[in-house]
Amino acid sequence: MEQREKLGSRLGFILLSAGCAIGIGNVWRFPYITGQYGGGAFVVIYIGCLILLGIPVLSMEYAVGRASQTSILPAFRKLEKPGTKWHLWGYIAMAGNYVLLFFYSVVSGWILYYAYKMAAGAFEGTQEEAAKAASETFAHMMGSPKVLIGSMLIVVAVTAAVCSIGLQKSVEKVTKVIMIGLLGMMVILGIRSLTLSGADAGLSFYLKPSLAKMEKAGVFHVFYAALNQSFFTLSIGMGGMEIYGSYIGKEKSLTGEAVIVTALDTFVAIVAGLIIFPACYAFGISPDAGPGLIFKTLPPVFAEMPLGRVWGTMFFIFLFCAALSTMIGVFENDQAFLIDLRGMKRQRAGIINGLVIAVMSVPCALGFNLWSCFQPLRAGNSVMDLEDFFVSDIALPVGSFIFCLFCTMKYGWGFDRYMEEVNTGTGMKVSPKLRFYFKYILPCIIGFLVIYGLVTYFV
Repeated sequence: MEQREKLGSRLGFILLSAGCAIGIGNVWRFPYITGQYGGGAFVVIYIGCLILLGIPVLSMEYAVGRASQTSILPAFRKLEKPGTKWHLWGYIAMAGNYVLLFFYSVVSGWILYYAYKMAAGAFEGTQEEAAKAASETFAHMMGSPKVLIGSMLIVVAVTAAVCSIGLQKSVEKVTKVIMIGLLGMMVILGIRSLTLSGADAGLSFYLKPSLAKMEKAGVFHVFYAALNQSFFTLSIGMGGMEIYGSYIGKEKSLTGEAVIVTALDTFVAIVAGLIIFPACYAFGISPDAGPGLIFKTLPPVFAEMPLGRVWGTMFFIFLFCAALSTMIGVFENDQAFLIDLRGMKRQRAGIINGLVIAVMSVPCALGFNLWSCFQPLRAGNSVMDLEDFFVSDIALPVGSFIFCLFCTMKYGWGFDRYMEEVNTGTGMKVSPKLRFYFKYILPCIIGFLVIYGLVTYFV
């Protein structure tokens, strides 16, 4: 078996973990969900879910990874008590990592295509002309298998190439550059958006809590949406973060690392809202426009800005960097599966994973055009909706519930072993006083919301 690689620095671990977490879930999904659920009230609940639920589960994934020094399936096998079957979740978690890339690669391709079209000047003109061009471009893109599959293949090829070279030599170095550039670009775009005329109304919508809007959407549904987003954005439950715990040493305690990664992830999500909502209000665009918010509504916003073509290109490049960071982070999990379980060389694992993901991403791309008649789950759904349901409503929340039980129950790894691992090293510690919360309250909250989400999805 190939000798296990290690990350070269703590910064590399933090940025690689954050890169896996930070993606279109922050920049594409978070703003439109915030708009749909009333703005500031949702933001407050979302941050609460991250602190009370997200950080504890993230620390558990890191602890399992560092204690086992391997990927999720063999990690459970190594740490579980004889006769127990916790490792069976590892198969579903592995599937979840692959399925996530099956549709994430397609959406990343949308962003790459829009960056190209923006740079080419496809959305220049008046706001009305740009709006028409954006709508036509989106319709053409979704209706063209050639465009969707072609852009997807570019994304998968770049990701596979980066992850095939080496952990320190390529994955860590490339992610550092992407993440530092991403954070810098976001600050520039956020400042630019806040200087727009009428931006104050967007800030008020975004940051001012409204209980009336939350009640209208349904309190439990808002809480579930916030929980789902917190798990989705941190990529917890499927071993997406567990693998990075296996790449680091014992110098630092894991709770502090989980807090830093969560803070970076939240920073990107919050700043994405600061970019989008002031711009929407400045140009009279509805903030609850849904998934098309970025692709259909922002090009006309940039068209009305001085140097709008430059700002728009920067925005979509930044969005693609966010997507690529997640592609690399999750793909690295798939690499670890083949290296740990099959003893493959990294380059061979990269080729196999690249081919599998490229082929299996095609149904998602065709689901918007040639296969649009296939509507799983319910009317109007696409292949991507089915894949997203498996990841967002099953693998991530159920996996978080299982990690929580595994790290707190005596029939799992056990709370004492988790505490020993998570508190090893210098830095922030988990207090023994949290035992009751971690063992009983936390799994009950996650379990209830998992059941609520599955039941209400089909009602």
